[in-house]
Parts: sequence; structure tokens; C-alpha cells
Amino acid sequence: MENETQSFEAIVNNNLSGRDLEEFNRIHFGRKDNLEVKLKDSSLAAAKDADFEIAAYAFPAKKEETRPPRIVKVGVIQHSIAVPTDRPVIEQKKAIFEKVRKMIDVAGQEGVNIICFQELWNMPFAFCTREKQPWCEFAESAEDGPTTRFLSELAAKYAMVFVSSILERDENHSDILWNTAVIISDTGSVIGKHRKNHIPRVGDFNESNYYMEGNTGHPVFATRYGKIAVNICFGRHHVLNWMMFGLNGAEIVFNPSATIAAEAGSEYMWNIEARNAAITNCYYTAAINRVGWEEFPNEFTSADGKPAHKDIGLFYGSSYFTAPDGVRCPGLSRTRDGLLISVMDLNKNRQIKDRRCYYMTQRLDMYVNSLSKVLELDYKPQVVYENEK
Repeated sequence: MENETQSFEAIVNNNLSGRDLEEFNRIHFGRKDNLEVKLKDSSLAAAKDADFEIAAYAFPAKKEETRPPRIVKVGVIQHSIAVPTDRPVIEQKKAIFEKVRKMIDVAGQEGVNIICFQELWNMPFAFCTREKQPWCEFAESAEDGPTTRFLSELAAKYAMVFVSSILERDENHSDILWNTAVIISDTGSVIGKHRKNHIPRVGDFNESNYYMEGNTGHPVFATRYGKIAVNICFGRHHVLNWMMFGLNGAEIVFNPSATIAAEAGSEYMWNIEARNAAITNCYYTAAINRVGWEEFPNEFTSADGKPAHKDIGLFYGSSYFTAPDGVRCPGLSRTRDGLLISVMDLNKNRQIKDRRCYYMTQRLDMYVNSLSKVLELDYKPQVVYENEK
């Protein structure tokens, strides 16, 4: 990946300085100073040894008279797969565990409270192939599968909450598969799970060959560190999906994703959608994307007229956080594994709600009425024509 652009931020920092850079930061990120947080020397050394990027930024809130600050350290991890996709399933999964454990250990020594991984982090993103074997063998129980057991041990060790996106095997319902985020508490127990609401059917993303739309609604999980929710990958293109998590009380919404930089990809939208959601819903958002190229043993096609191929393009990383006022931090690399940490004050959520009054002015009653009409079989769009009597 030596010919790939390292990051959008690298382009800016290599070409701007002084007042120009300050003005860019003010206009693009929302503040002149990104409030970078100092990391421990041991964390920087461990990241260098394990070859992953590490960065941390603060999102403070104004001091209040009636509430103490609610400071939470939140981390997101992006990474490439660890061994080629033609290796045995157990070997592939074990290699990813070994890679990610080093990043979790660094997060633990930095006192991170919550970590979210990218979509289906413990396996290659094989759903482009439409092949059932061996990819379905990565599926496991959300409650007591090997991935949950692996993370439960680390959760208890570091008093850390994990948001773990896996391919779930629903053993209680005919062994069917789901794209599921498992929420593991700081004690190591499973709080609950959420299944992906919106399934893409575009380009190489043939995910409906493996699982269908989720049946868990829009749950918000009350953890020791705050109320969190998970908008899995393609759900970020659906504004009502983001909205419902906010209406259910989410303070932080994670968007674990697997999205590419190819022509049919969404890189130009990546920096907008999770940020827009934070602004509109007055909560923190975390956008997490995987990294690297993943080549598969057999060629596959996309039904788009293009030649058969063995990969779907570059997963471009670029994970980032946004605060409820729309201020965001620089993203991680497009090409490297990385741990990004945010030191956030959750009091900012209510402060922004009070300031901007989006919830007060949102007119849900009007939209409920309009949407109910849209669903009617004989619905007629509300269009006014020039010569209509």
C-alpha cells in the first residue's frame, strides 16, 4: 500500500502551516486546535513495536454548576486481516486475536473505558464472494462464542466495555446467520446485542446472501460509562436509523464499518455521514472502518459488467470521532492499523440540545402523519403543479 495516500490530514499538514493551517482546522474540524491528548511513552513504544498508529483527542464541555463532568475515554480500533484468506478459519481468527490483543493492551494502560471494533472484525470481509464455505464457518454464538470469550476476559481485566461486531450463528433459531454487534460489559458479561438493520445490495457487497435485515430494533445499552448504541455499516446511509438511537437515549453511537475506496465506494461520503448524525442528534459518534486489501482464493463477479476479480478494493480506514456540536478530530490513517482515543465529556450532549433545540423543534407528530400516508397503497405524493386547479 506504499502508493496509497496516507490520509487526508497528511495532505493538509504537508501543504499548510501557520495561519492557513489554523483556518483550515477551524473551518473543517470546527476548532483551530484539535486538543491532542498526551499519551504515555510506554503506549507510544508499544504501538511502534506492534506497527500501529495511536492518537488521542479531547472533547471537553463547559463547566456546569449542577452536574460534575462526565469524562469517558473511548477507543476505536481499525486493522487489516492478519494472514491470507486461504489459511484455515481457526488460524485466521487466532491471528487477528493476537494482533488486536496488543492494541487492547495499550488501550488498557491508557485507561480506555469503551472500545469499538470495525464491522466483522474477527474475519475477512468475505461476503463479496457469495461463497458459503468456508466463510460461514466464521459464524459463532454471540453469547458464548470464542470471540466473546476472548473479549470477556480482557473486559474484566481492564474494566472495559467492548462493542464487538461478529457474524452470529443463532443456535436457538435454526442456526441462521446475523450481522451482530455484541455489547460486553466491563465485568465481562454480555449486556446484549444488536443486529444490522440495513443490508446493502450494491456492487460487491452481496451480504444478503448470508444474512438479512436485523430484528432487534434500535436498542441503547446502559453501560457503566454511558448509554451507547451501534449503527452497523450501511445503516449510516439511513438518517432515521441514526435518529431512533438518539430518541432512545444514546449518548455515543458507534458506526463499525467495512467500506472501500473503489469507484463504487463511499470514501467521499465517509467524513460527512457520522458527523452529520452527531450534529442532527446531539450525541457523540464514532466511525470505524477496516484497513487494507483482502484477496480471496477464487474470482467473483459483481453483476456490473466488470471482469471477475479476487478483491473488492482498498478498505481505507480513516476512523474518527465527532462531538454533538459537530466538532471532529483528525482521522486515523487510510492504510495502517490504528487505535484512536477520545476523551469526551458526555455533559456536552445536553448542553448542545439546550443550545440548538433540535429535539424541541423536530415535529415528530407531523412526520408520523406523513409517513403513515406514504405507506398506503394508493399514496399520492404531495406535489403542486403550476396549472393545477
